[in-house]
Amino acid sequence: MMIKVWFSILALSLSYCYFIASNLPKGTFRLLSLLPIISVFTILPLYLSSPFLTGLSGLVLTWLANFKLLLFAFDQGPFSPSNDPPKSFLHFIFITCLPIKIKQNNNHPSPDKPKSPSRLALMYPTKVVLLAALVCLLDYKRNLHPKIVLCIYCLNLYLLLDVAFGLCNFAVRALLGIELESPSDEPYFSSSLQDFWGRRWNLMVTNALRHAVYKPVRSYVGKALPRRWDPLAPMMGLMAAFLVSGLMHELIFYYVTRVTPTWEVTWFFVLHGACLVGELGLKRRLTGKFRLHRTVSGPLTVGFVAATAMWLFFPPVVRPGTDVRVIEECKIFTEFVKSKSKLVFGEF
Repeated sequence: MMIKVWFSILALSLSYCYFIASNLPKGTFRLLSLLPIISVFTILPLYLSSPFLTGLSGLVLTWLANFKLLLFAFDQGPFSPSNDPPKSFLHFIFITCLPIKIKQNNNHPSPDKPKSPSRLALMYPTKVVLLAALVCLLDYKRNLHPKIVLCIYCLNLYLLLDVAFGLCNFAVRALLGIELESPSDEPYFSSSLQDFWGRRWNLMVTNALRHAVYKPVRSYVGKALPRRWDPLAPMMGLMAAFLVSGLMHELIFYYVTRVTPTWEVTWFFVLHGACLVGELGLKRRLTGKFRLHRTVSGPLTVGFVAATAMWLFFPPVVRPGTDVRVIEECKIFTEFVKSKSKLVFGEF
C-alpha cells in the first residue's frame, strides 16, 4: 500500500510540474511554484524502509530529480532549448526522475576509444556476475582483512550504481528510442582526479552538479570579482560543486542509516575538491614540462580514491551496521538483474 501511495504522489507531482509549472514564466516565479514538489521529493525517501531502495530513491529523486527541477525552473540543463527538451509527458517523466542523459555532442570525451555496441552489450551481464560474486564473497568477510572488505565495498558501489543506472538506460532506450550516455566510463582506468570525477565516475551526478552548481557559481564569482581574479572563478565553482556533493551524500546517508551525520562524507568530497583544484593548478604550471605516464598516474589516482573512501566515505555506513542490510538486499537485486539479463542477452 505504501508503495502505491509513494508512486501516486510521484505521478501527481510530475503532472503538476509538466502541465502547470511549465506554463509559468521561467525564473524565480516558476522556481517558487516548484518548491512544494522539491520538498515532497526530499521527504519521500523517508517513507521507505529498505536501505537499498531508500539510498537509490534519495540519489535519484532528492538529488538528481530536484536538481533537474531547479534547472527546469530556468530552462537550463536538459530542459534548455538547445538540448532538445522533452516533447511529451512520458519523456519529461523519464528525463526528470531517472538517472539518464540524452547523448549530445560530447564536450568532455574520454581519452579512450569509443566502445562498440557489442562490447557494451557484454559489459553489463559481466558486471552483474562480478557483482553477484563479490556480494557472495562478503559472506566470508569475518575471514577477510577489514581493508579487503572495504576494497570490495568500493567495487560493489561502482558495480551496483553502474548496473542500476544501466538498466534505466536500457529501459528508456527501448521505450523512447533515444540515444543515451553511459552512466560511467570505466573509472578504474582514470589517469587523474580530473579524469575520474569529470569524465568517468557517476556521470549523471557529474552532469547535474556541472549545470546546477559549478556553472552558476563560476559565472557569479567571475562577474563579482575584478578581472585579474578570473582564474579564481572555476576553482570556486569546483569547490562549491564538491561541497554540495558532500552535503547531498550526507543527506542520503542519513536516509539510509537514520543516524546523526558525522560529516565524514562531506570532508571526503571537500578533500577531493581541494586536491582536484591543486592538480589543475599544477597542470597549468607544468604544461609541456612534465607529465606522469598513465601506468603511474592511473594506480595513484585509483589508489587515492579508494584509500580516502575507506577512511572517510564508508565508515558512516559500516559503523551502524547498515552495510550488512544493504548486502542482503544486493543479493536479491543481483538475482533479479541476472534473471532479466538472461531474458535480454541469453545465457552468458
